[in-house]
Amino acid sequence: MNRENKRKSYDKSYYKNNPCRDSFTCKFCGRLVTPAGAGSEHRNHCPNCLCSLHLDLEPGDRAADCGGVMDPVAVWVRRDKEWAVIHRCRICGGLSSNRVAADDNPMKLMSIAMKPLTSPPFPLEKIEEMTALMAGDGRMK
Repeated sequence: MNRENKRKSYDKSYYKNNPCRDSFTCKFCGRLVTPAGAGSEHRNHCPNCLCSLHLDLEPGDRAADCGGVMDPVAVWVRRDKEWAVIHRCRICGGLSSNRVAADDNPMKLMSIAMKPLTSPPFPLEKIEEMTALMAGDGRMK
């Protein structure tokens, strides 16, 4: 049974309390995704491209009618030092957070984490000028 049909087959709270052991094909990169290796009983995104589908409003409720592809846009570190991926839906713009799975692509995770540092909101040449304005000497060594 594919992920889209599961939403229609079970009651609203089924996935909150029951593991999902089914495989699915990623709608973005086309790879077969299996639950083995995730380190969790709730596989919710592709370990290769980190994309997901917009199926839930609350984790496991399958109440979202959107069904759009959710792109990984950021990572963050939870209180317990576990990493999580922030996904944004291409259709409705909804945001969600999903914990990183054990077999997620480490290069993809690091490239998402480094994006703010490699694409700052100002030209790098302005660092000296901005540092001087903040009472520093502004020199880069």
